[in-house]
Formats: sequence, C-alpha cells, structure tokens
Amino acid sequence: MNDLKRTSDRMRRLEVTAQKKGWLNDIHPTSKLFVTLACIILVISINQYNLPGLLGMCIYPVVLFVIGEISIKEFLYRLRMILPLVCLVGIFNPVFDKRPMFYIGSVCVTYGVISMITLMLKGVLTISAAYLLASTTPIEKICAALRHLHFPKMIVTVILLIYRYMSLLMSEASRMTQAYMLRAPGHKGIHIKAWGSFAGNLLIRSIDKAKTVYDSMILRGFDGEINYTGYKKMSVNDYVYMMAWFVVLLVIRTFM
Repeated sequence: MNDLKRTSDRMRRLEVTAQKKGWLNDIHPTSKLFVTLACIILVISINQYNLPGLLGMCIYPVVLFVIGEISIKEFLYRLRMILPLVCLVGIFNPVFDKRPMFYIGSVCVTYGVISMITLMLKGVLTISAAYLLASTTPIEKICAALRHLHFPKMIVTVILLIYRYMSLLMSEASRMTQAYMLRAPGHKGIHIKAWGSFAGNLLIRSIDKAKTVYDSMILRGFDGEINYTGYKKMSVNDYVYMMAWFVVLLVIRTFM
C-alpha cells in the first residue's frame, strides 16, 4: 500500500514540477519535443565503443537539470527502477567480447566492458531526456505538440488518457489494499492466495470507472478527439533554444 501511495505521490509531484513557472518550463513544447527526439536519436546512433561521444552528450541533461532546478534525487529514484533492465541487456558483453581495447597499468579493458558501459550510458541518457521533457512540460502540452505535428489523434488521445488514469488506478489499488489490511491486520501484505481475487476486483472497478468517465465525456461533447486550448505559436526564443541545442548536439556527435 505504501509503495502505491508513494508512486502516486511522485506522479503528482512530477505534474507540479512540470506546471511551475520558469524559463525552461515556458519554452514551447514543440521546441522541447524536437530537442528531446534529436538527443535520443543521436545518442542511439553513437557507436557502441565511442565512450567519449556519449560522455559529451551528458552536457544536455546536466545543463537542463541545473537550469530547470529539477531534483536529481527524484530522477535517480525513478532511474533505479529501470536501470536494472538496461544493465541486464549489456551485462553479458564482457563475457562474449574479450578483445583487449587498452590497458590501464596491468589491467586490460576489453571491448566488451566498453560496450557494456556505453549501453548503460545510452539507457541513462535516453531516460533522462524523456524525464526532463516530462518534468518541464505538462502532458497536455506534449499531446498538443504531437497533434500540431499531425500525429494520429487516436494515439495522442490514448497517451493522454493512459497517463491521466494511471494515478487513478494506483489510488484505487491503494484503497483496496488498505481495506484488505484492515480485514487482515496480522498480514504485512496481500496473501498470495488473494492475488487473483484482488486483481479481478481491481479490473472490475477499473472497467466501471472507465465507463463512468466515458459517459461523462460523451455528455460533454467528446467526439473522439480532445481539444487542446491555449496552444501558441513558437516565438523567437523557442527557435533559438531549439537551434542552439541542435548545433551543440550535432557538434558533439560529429567531433567526439
């Protein structure tokens, strides 16, 4: 129950951070979206043995964490849940690729070790780029930017609804867990025999809530597409921000 509540609280804090006033938050969402995609594409395209190039790309998240006054502690907490998956992919590289690349004293550093480190760095950089976008831009503005770029309305609507109702689903699961704990005070968690019924009840409640929300949306004139109000055109500062990062990232990618 505590884990669900903490996760829900962290999602709310992320939304509060994205909606606060600040220079980075005020940059147009389309500009930030383009820069984020460019960073992710360039990071992925770097050779698996080019460690200096990836270290150079670290300038992007470092600068944004400082300018946006974003909590690195919060990011590291979220990263610890995803990083093991990235490590699992590259952890066997040193075993299969034992060719020596260089020596540090008497220690041999193989190509497999370097490729493992670069793979982990790629994972951290791509996750940090996406996290920085979510931390400085509300989900509504991101979806509005996607629609402005002519992304399919169905995909954009699904993204927005999934994000919005993840917190509701966790809140519902937290309430059900609390009710279970009150009925079984001696248990520290849900007994394994009750997992099936718990998941079934959560699914039924989720379906009922989805129907209620959908009926409410239909009564308010929902026609399959959410109208994003307040979308403004990009200003000169937005173009300067976007082009400046394009130049910096391309220079790092080309010469490192």
